[in-house]
Amino acid sequence: MNNEEKKASDKTSEFLKEMAEAGQKMTKAYMESLPGLIDSTKGIAETWNAFSKSIASNPDKSVPDIQNNYFDFYKKQMELWQQINVHIKEGKTPMPPNGDKRFKAPEWNEAPYYFYFIKQSYIMASELINNIVAQSDIDEKTKKKLKFYTQLFIDTLSPANFIATNPEVIKLAQQTNGESLKKGFSNLLNDIKLGRISQTDFSAFEVGRNLAITPGSVIFENEILQLIQYKPTTKKVNTIPLLIVPPFINRYYILDLEQHNSFAKFAVEQGNTTFMISWKVPKGEMGKLSFDDYIQKGIMDTIEVVREISGEQKINALGYCIGGTLLGTTAAIFASKKTNVLNSLSFLASMHDFSDFGDMSAMLDMQTVEKLEKEIGNGVLNGNDMGGAFAMIRSNDMIWSYVVNNYLKGNSPAPMSLMYWTNDGTNLAGNMYMYYLRNMIVGNQLSKKNGLTICKTPVDFSKIKTPCFILGTALDHISPCHTVFTTTRLVGGKVDFVLGESGHVNGVVNPPSENNKYGYFINGKLGKDLAHFKETAEYHKESWWINWAKWLKPQSGKQINAPAKPGNKKYKVIEAAPGRFVKEPM
Repeated sequence: MNNEEKKASDKTSEFLKEMAEAGQKMTKAYMESLPGLIDSTKGIAETWNAFSKSIASNPDKSVPDIQNNYFDFYKKQMELWQQINVHIKEGKTPMPPNGDKRFKAPEWNEAPYYFYFIKQSYIMASELINNIVAQSDIDEKTKKKLKFYTQLFIDTLSPANFIATNPEVIKLAQQTNGESLKKGFSNLLNDIKLGRISQTDFSAFEVGRNLAITPGSVIFENEILQLIQYKPTTKKVNTIPLLIVPPFINRYYILDLEQHNSFAKFAVEQGNTTFMISWKVPKGEMGKLSFDDYIQKGIMDTIEVVREISGEQKINALGYCIGGTLLGTTAAIFASKKTNVLNSLSFLASMHDFSDFGDMSAMLDMQTVEKLEKEIGNGVLNGNDMGGAFAMIRSNDMIWSYVVNNYLKGNSPAPMSLMYWTNDGTNLAGNMYMYYLRNMIVGNQLSKKNGLTICKTPVDFSKIKTPCFILGTALDHISPCHTVFTTTRLVGGKVDFVLGESGHVNGVVNPPSENNKYGYFINGKLGKDLAHFKETAEYHKESWWINWAKWLKPQSGKQINAPAKPGNKKYKVIEAAPGRFVKEPM
């Protein structure tokens, strides 16, 4: 055997060894997750059983509805065959269907139209299944679960997800003599070792190097957070400071990503003395922390620090996602106590009324909460579990697109700071989070006057008279914009509502640029619903950040010389931003 043959033999042996190790790891992971998997399968089976019973209990209606849907499906199948025959005879190229990103490549529509037939049949079958589910007589709560599970099933079986039915994958494999498939399998092995699907080039980013790099200092910390004060970049600053409350699901730097899309940097450039909370990763005994702790030690104590450093009676405050839920709850408590320390409130994609919390409602009910309470108790909820739940809501975008790109095509994921942040998970304090799930998300008690007592104070949002800026984003799957809109009716003060384009993350992290991709709607009529607001609103093709800065300016006091140093005599610099807490592992 010559050297080349020996090298090839060694590579083959190494490859087979990696395959065996991968199989062992997959089997081990499957066995370890089996109890949870059985429970999940049981829940899905119960939902489908309820669907079957609804058909059996009312056959006079259900059976004709199903038959009509099947007849419509068969009719469309016949039309598809006729359409393909026309394409073959006349050489016409079929039009791609309804803008589905999975099938936008020309290979799906090329002669001899085998893949065109597969793609169109899949779309028709998906429509058939969804129509049958939508017309079923089961209760709305069960129907929502059924739709969710059904869509997961449909998304999984997309022809784009399999080598034999994806023409792009086959063509690429032919062009590369199989190297794309080999590279794809190597990517799969690496991800099995990592325990996750690679959604970005993780080596391209590092917190403190090219993420979360807006200059600042940590000037306060307690058992659950660090407080960052950013360095001013203007000679003059506004007297009234700004406190930003990010979500504690994932890390704070979603609002301080790279230089070109950092909201913190933008806020500082507007002349605001800007502070940002960086939440500590809960571990061990931190699981016992309550929702009251996060309000008192997280928001109230931090507001007091900002007031003392600035010397101002009132501050401006902004909350994003669950950070806005915390901030709104704090504002309601202050209003009940007549504690006048908030000059303005900005809520970004934040819910206070949870009457409809979107696709997540298909996964969360009181039965699920009770199950989690038994499993977690006063421990911590692993951030990967929450990340997996969010990924399931958008499985095509967050799971299958990466499976196709990384494993079937053998590509490496592009470096994307947003996806790095998405994968940089954190834990949740069990006691606090179970209270939030039970009483707010599922119970929807926060929106009811005095429905909850937090920090020994009944919570009533109607007592909030502070001016509010509220942002909803049109495609938000976590905080639906119509639910965010309900805050306009909960609070008792002046409200400015903005409807941004895109979703929960891209719609918020939408910095000003020469060619803004997403705009926003403003000045629509409040008092009715979101549809009426949009019908009566003005559209602006620019970043909502600009509108927010204009809104905040009159709320920000006079101009004074920028402080030479962060903190004060009492609150001295602990370390440079971004601080230790954001870098702690789960």
